[in-house]
Amino acid sequence: MDSDERVCPVCGQPVETVVRRHKTLGAWVPVWTSGPCHNPECEASADKAAESGGDHGSAPAGKSS
Repeated sequence: MDSDERVCPVCGQPVETVVRRHKTLGAWVPVWTSGPCHNPECEASADKAAESGGDHGSAPAGKSS
């Protein structure tokens, strides 16, 4: 693990470190990455993305009436 504090690439504010995983040679290995930005004035803010909602789940794919 690295001891450097992670920052948002857009606004430079500190963000939390989260653990994700990926499969390598059949084994799941941890990868420490930057978490979402929670700065309300930042373009990359996770809070703004949640407010906009997007098209996620609005209609089932491949279904027609």
